[in-house]
Amino acid sequence: MSWGTELWDQFDNLEKHTQWGIDILEKYIKFVKERTEIELSYAKQLRNLSKKYQPKKNSKEEEEYRYTACKAFLSTLNEMNDYAGQHEVISENMTSQITVELARYVQELKQERKSHFHDGRKAQQHIETCWKQLESSKRRFERDCKEADRAQQYFEKMDADINVTKADVEKARQQAQMRHQMAEDSKADYSSILQKFNHEQHEYYHTHIPNIFQKIQEMEERRIVRIGESVKTYAELDRQVIPIIGKCLDGIVKAAESIDPKNDSQLAIEAYKSGFEPPGDIEFEDYTQPMKRTVSDNSLSNSRGEGKSELKFGGKSKGKLWPFIKKNKLMSLLTSPHQPPPPPPASASPSAVPNGPQSPKQQKEPLSHRFNEFMTSKPKIHCFRSLKRGGATPEDFSNLPPEQRRKKLQQKVDELNKEIQKEMDQRDAITKMKDVYLKNPQMGDPASLDHKLAEVSQNIEKLRLEAQKFEAWLAEVEGRLPARSEQARRQSGMYDVQNPPAVNSCAQDRESPDGSYTEEQSQESEVKVLATDFDDEFDDEESLPAIGTCKALYTFEGQNEGTISVVEGETVYVIEEDKGDGWTRIRRNEDEEGYVPTSYVEVYLDKNAKGAKTYI
Repeated sequence: MSWGTELWDQFDNLEKHTQWGIDILEKYIKFVKERTEIELSYAKQLRNLSKKYQPKKNSKEEEEYRYTACKAFLSTLNEMNDYAGQHEVISENMTSQITVELARYVQELKQERKSHFHDGRKAQQHIETCWKQLESSKRRFERDCKEADRAQQYFEKMDADINVTKADVEKARQQAQMRHQMAEDSKADYSSILQKFNHEQHEYYHTHIPNIFQKIQEMEERRIVRIGESVKTYAELDRQVIPIIGKCLDGIVKAAESIDPKNDSQLAIEAYKSGFEPPGDIEFEDYTQPMKRTVSDNSLSNSRGEGKSELKFGGKSKGKLWPFIKKNKLMSLLTSPHQPPPPPPASASPSAVPNGPQSPKQQKEPLSHRFNEFMTSKPKIHCFRSLKRGGATPEDFSNLPPEQRRKKLQQKVDELNKEIQKEMDQRDAITKMKDVYLKNPQMGDPASLDHKLAEVSQNIEKLRLEAQKFEAWLAEVEGRLPARSEQARRQSGMYDVQNPPAVNSCAQDRESPDGSYTEEQSQESEVKVLATDFDDEFDDEESLPAIGTCKALYTFEGQNEGTISVVEGETVYVIEEDKGDGWTRIRRNEDEEGYVPTSYVEVYLDKNAKGAKTYI
């Protein structure tokens, strides 16, 4: 089966067919190229997706990834990143092994096809030229024969006519002979050209064209084989990454199998455990007997065990349900400043005066104990309200529950130890360098390292002192230090109140050996207050009504939590008067409220407003 013998007369169709084959090859190259672009785009989208859900550094999300379920999710993200890499490999291999190679082959194929069909057209043109020569000689032979025949007839006519002279007859005879000779010459020429044409035509149809068409057939078959190999390579490139993709999927499955709900539950306990004991039973309050509140020196746990009736809540259990107090009221108690208000500025530029000196940092008790104290003693509200003024987190993390405080302190100690080790390594390196300089003075001056060595030693000493401080706090939390005196443990439900000074003093934090928090109090006069009054305060509306207005006499920069900035001459609403601690609570709009020093504003109270005082 050969195109040269079977398709000897289909030169034009073969030309179209081979061009169609090249178009098919170029179409396949375009298909593979688009596939590589899709693979790259898919890999890019997968990488972006993986990056989008990666935990941010130094954020809360990093702590969440301690849980096994989150670790499995993180492993999935990492495996998907590797999965995307395999699609990039597919794209690169298809580009280099298919697209580039086929594009080069197409150019070579076009050149070869052009050469073959050029030879075919050349052979066609040659046989057409031979045919034209044959036709020309044939027409000339035919014309000469006709001319010879006419000359012969004319001679015979002249020879038969008796009136024609002998010279005319001779002339006609010579003309007839010349025409016959010309016919014979044309005949010989025609015969020669015909033989030559037949030979060329035989060579054309049996040698030249078969050879050319055979080459074109071989070229076309190589193209078809090349497409088949490319398709096979296309599949093999996909198959090569399947084991690695399988490993990625196996990694995801392994990560899923590593999820441990019990471990996650334990981590949740470690993360949120406060260390407090649950509240005890509420005592029965008998209103049929006269009751008198007395000051108790026992702890809250003792008062519950003895069932004393002095802790009265007016039949309400809000003292034990403090987490459900309205948020606006709760925050108003927690966010007022715990420092004395700054004095009014004496200079002409009040805004340049700082907000006053900070009061000594006070330790903070857990909120549950603070609330237990408030539920039983209203005069303590102002002291509690100043608990979080300033907003800064205590250095010893005393604002946290015991268990969380222990974890934070342990973490801080570990960080300091790492820093100490780092500084010690640096000191050792400097010491070795100094020894090298001493042995080889040409390498450097040993005295130039003394300053750096002293600086590093000083840093080590500072870090050690800092670590000792946190270790002491940690030891206190873990019960390794001696417990504080019993006089520091007081009943949190009752308070002994003295006449308050100009600046309210808050009780210092204390921790008993069993982990419960108590307060150290000075001896105060006996005051009996029912917790019902305090409970009723939390039943008010969330947003306090305005009881007047005030005008800022000076500019105040509210830099601490719970305070608010005002500009000289600004008029705002008053929602809470000065309770004796030197601070007035104001509101600028529904979302902005806070405390400013009373001495910085001029207050105009509305006499008809609820809670407003009448000044005489």
